[in-house]
Amino acid sequence: MRDISHKYSTLRTARARAVLTLKPETLRKLREGRLPKGDPLPVARVAAIQAAKNTSQIIPYCHPVPLDFVGISFSLGADRIEIEVTAKAVYKTGVEMEALTAASVAALTLYDMLKIVDDSLAIQCVQLEEKTGGKTDFANAIVSPPKAAVLVMSDSISSGLAHDKSGGLITERLKAEGFDVVDYLVIPDDRGIIEQRLIDYADKTHLDLVLTTGGTGFSPRDNTPEAMENIIERDVPGIPEVARAFGQERMPYAMLARGRAGLRGKTLMVNLPGSQSGVRDYLDVLFPALLHAVNMIRGEGHPPRAPQPNV
Repeated sequence: MRDISHKYSTLRTARARAVLTLKPETLRKLREGRLPKGDPLPVARVAAIQAAKNTSQIIPYCHPVPLDFVGISFSLGADRIEIEVTAKAVYKTGVEMEALTAASVAALTLYDMLKIVDDSLAIQCVQLEEKTGGKTDFANAIVSPPKAAVLVMSDSISSGLAHDKSGGLITERLKAEGFDVVDYLVIPDDRGIIEQRLIDYADKTHLDLVLTTGGTGFSPRDNTPEAMENIIERDVPGIPEVARAFGQERMPYAMLARGRAGLRGKTLMVNLPGSQSGVRDYLDVLFPALLHAVNMIRGEGHPPRAPQPNV
């Protein structure tokens, strides 16, 4: 199975469709209740719901998904039955396979119950109509690459006694997300130096984003949150709240991080922990929200969200 432990949950939806063709006479018998095995539609509906809930037991590489809703509808045409399945879940991975499996099993159930009176039955298609809620659904188109800086706060690294790894992780991720990293700097855990560097990034360089790492714990030299307090103009509490909650599910010390996030002018500043594992967790939860934040700060508004077609 693919590792999805680094992903966060969003509302995932999927709609799938299956078509079963049959003789018009068979449809007349269905409508009139004259089929030997009884009405197949309620049975197919229950079978589809059961199939959706058990998809991971049928399709080997599917993750078990805590489904919140499965809806089944049937449309009777002149020579066909169209089946539509809608599945929803708040989870880390999509529910398209659950919807497709449900549609397939509904069609097979109808086939089984109708084959006694119709030898022309054919499942014409099983296809995904749309899905929403994945990472691509929240993609943000940005006209020009946002400019960013990575600031590492550490007495030991700045004095050459240790080697920086967390700042490198942040730099690589920013570049992968389309940011232009214009500065990477290591400075000591000195409150005055931190404040001045952050002010320069916002007021002189006019960066879109500054990500810091280090100085958010409890030691006497952990001054990053206090430096932020003095220089940010608008607090953005949701970013550290969600990041800490995400990290806490993976490591019991995440709650101890004191990092902050806020705006100075049009520069968004976010404090990340100093540990590599903490940085990875923060980066996983910050994107694609930070790209959306840049759009908002630039005054470009909310991008439209559209269902993802079957591709």
